[in-house]
Amino acid sequence: QLVESGGGMVHAGDSLQLSCTASGLAITNGNIRWARKAPGKGPEYVSSANTGGRFTTSRDSAKNTLYLSMNNLRPEDTALYYCTSESLGISGQGTQVTVSS
Repeated sequence: QLVESGGGMVHAGDSLQLSCTASGLAITNGNIRWARKAPGKGPEYVSSANTGGRFTTSRDSAKNTLYLSMNNLRPEDTALYYCTSESLGISGQGTQVTVSS
């Protein structure tokens, strides 16, 4: 199971750190990655999105958690952010990030 947290409503230019905590599996297994689904758009991996280096992924094996640090947020970053593993066939419920201008 993957559980995300840390989303919220912020203003443009703010920062957020999202967390994805795994239970029943190791966070290092299965190539677990961050993805996002914006309104009216298809899902995309965050690593493939044009974020201009504003987003950084890190992992804490001791806490079995994957993090997404997002800086200088923009309104176009508004989306449901979730962690997912295509190889394991699992995704979390996601955490909503809404950025106002």
